[in-house]
Amino acid sequence: MATLLYRLGRLAFRRRWYVALLWAAVLGAVGLGAVTAPAAPDEGNSMPGIESQEAFDLMEQRFPGAAADGASARIVFTAPDGQKVTATENRAAVEKFVDEAADGPQVARAADPFTSRAVSKDASTAYATITYGVKADDLTDQSKTTLGNAMDEARDAGLTVEAGGNALASQPAAGGAAEGIGVAIAAVVLLITFGSLAAAGLPLLTAIIGVGVSMASILALGSALGLSATTGTLATMLGLACGIDYALFIVSRYREERAKGHAPQEAAGLAAGTAGSAVVFAGLTVVIALAGLSVVGIPMLTKMGLAAAGAVVISVVIALTLVPALLGLWPNAVLSRSIRRRGREKGNGERNGGSRWARFVLRRPVPVLLASVAGLGALALPVLDLQLGMPGDEAKPTSTTERRAYDALADGFGPGFNGPLTIVVDAERAADPKAAVAKVEQRIGATKGVVSVSAAQFNPAGDTAMFTAVPADAPTDQKTKDLVHTIRDDRPAVESTTQGATFEVTGSTAMNIDMAQKVQDALLPYLAVVVGLAVLLLMVVFRSVLVPVKAALGFLLSVGAALGSVVAVFQWGWGAELLGVEQTGPIMSMMPIFLVGIVFGLAMDYEVFLVARMREAYVHGDRPGQAVVSGFRYSARVVVAAALIMMAVFSGFIGAGESMIKTIGFGLAVAVLFDAFVVRMALVPAVLALLGKAAWWLPRPLDRLLPRVDVEGEALGRRAAGLPVQDDTADRESIRV
Repeated sequence: MATLLYRLGRLAFRRRWYVALLWAAVLGAVGLGAVTAPAAPDEGNSMPGIESQEAFDLMEQRFPGAAADGASARIVFTAPDGQKVTATENRAAVEKFVDEAADGPQVARAADPFTSRAVSKDASTAYATITYGVKADDLTDQSKTTLGNAMDEARDAGLTVEAGGNALASQPAAGGAAEGIGVAIAAVVLLITFGSLAAAGLPLLTAIIGVGVSMASILALGSALGLSATTGTLATMLGLACGIDYALFIVSRYREERAKGHAPQEAAGLAAGTAGSAVVFAGLTVVIALAGLSVVGIPMLTKMGLAAAGAVVISVVIALTLVPALLGLWPNAVLSRSIRRRGREKGNGERNGGSRWARFVLRRPVPVLLASVAGLGALALPVLDLQLGMPGDEAKPTSTTERRAYDALADGFGPGFNGPLTIVVDAERAADPKAAVAKVEQRIGATKGVVSVSAAQFNPAGDTAMFTAVPADAPTDQKTKDLVHTIRDDRPAVESTTQGATFEVTGSTAMNIDMAQKVQDALLPYLAVVVGLAVLLLMVVFRSVLVPVKAALGFLLSVGAALGSVVAVFQWGWGAELLGVEQTGPIMSMMPIFLVGIVFGLAMDYEVFLVARMREAYVHGDRPGQAVVSGFRYSARVVVAAALIMMAVFSGFIGAGESMIKTIGFGLAVAVLFDAFVVRMALVPAVLALLGKAAWWLPRPLDRLLPRVDVEGEALGRRAAGLPVQDDTADRESIRV
């Protein structure tokens, strides 16, 4: 591996103009493909294997058009204090709104609240539902303007008017200015780390090119593979973060080799052969974690994981080819001033900050280990109270009309009104479908926790019906979740009285409950698959059993602490105001899977980059303790810089207006903080100090079985010393320079 990448790095350095032009051509080709490709089909958020999805599919089959995903708007009217919406003037304003909205373009139906029983008991609030014949993305500006003008006229009449639904839903930016600040912080970190504008700018440039190629590829293949711009959100996040980090490690090793006196081309080859080997295996761990998201069984999550894995692969290839090529274009610009003046770095850096910290840990391994484990364990305790769900309009800022509409409906109709349960009754085999549906409706209406049920609506064939049941509590309340389980648990008893009819529970509330359960059930299998594969991969990299196991256990501590912090802030509300979180509640259902997958890959990044230098020093003759110091001397500064860059990029998403994006950004940022600065910088050297030579122990049967990939560059060291080199299969097939 090291010899292959060494030759690849030298080739890219020599043929720098060809490599640069090749990547420019690739970017142009995929960019053209993205511009000319047809739009990707909207496949929705299908969740196979859960009851609510099966019920939704039955509705779509038996009620043609009823389950269509056309845009809708729920316009909420609130009368001034002391008045009622049923008063003559207020009623006239509402009816005028309905008439004007019904005449708007693309409108399929406008429901009058006074004829559809959409007025609260105290008559303070009413709502009108406007249904469109097209999806929300296909609504024209004229349609939205017509609806907005009608709402303004109702406001002028003295009513408070707010809009829910997706027709006029606001689209908060993913990160906005805050995300730009994150990238700017990354640039500052790079500048401080390298002390050179060129060295700081090169990783940013190559990362942006990688993200451009990745996103353009996703858009170009969107129609064929069912990908969308949303699919690329994770690819953008990880492509940028990993792209910067991988280029950072190559450039850092190049500067180190130049400081030792190597010629530019040789330094580029050595950087690709050593740091490049670590990049390859670090990238593989990220790919394993992202591709493993397919284990969950949610199509959207699978596509996001595979798209992000593709972006990481592109980042690896760019780091191994384009970065050496750009180093060939500016071989001296990325060097520090001292190296440019003298050709070598002054001194050998024996006592830098990394080596001093490593010696401190080696002198006190037990206290450092206990403090690390105790601290992370305490932060992980809130995970025991983790509640999963899918936040809706209640989690949006009060500055949005959707949140104000949600609050108005909750005040007027009760907290459960915003999350009704849809009951679908399949009476195809019942002797008397209407009687069977009536019995189901009666039994569910009598269930404790159900406030009301609507009149059942039958399909044209008369063999299927659906009605809604309004819970007494809010959609994300634990009592609502218990109610759904109660209705389903009572199903056998209810169906036994219907003579052949069956029913299922669906709706957005039930869908969110089912999805949370599906993700929770998939978490342990996902962990087993991803951690198992990564441990095997790290055994190949480090030729050790205990080092990979230690890496996996350290990851579990860091991800547990990160999840605990997310629960403390976004569920319990500790410090939520500082992040602009106005409403706490359940954690997004897919958050644990996202966090585990992404953080595992990034944690293994730091593990590979840091421990690979220790392994390299150990293979070249250092004692176990000295190998830890050597690894920190050469890698600690770069790992810290990489972690700060990751944190800066992820923290940019905390500035988003959407609570879910805030949660993801915060969770990833604190996970990198814990993993890089506590696990990798404190726990890892403490454990290695206690293990000594046992850390690098590998049973002989495994030693013979596992392939040798030479990540530590032993073959390159033998080549430099003029000793015979035993190339592996990959090396024998290497590129000829």
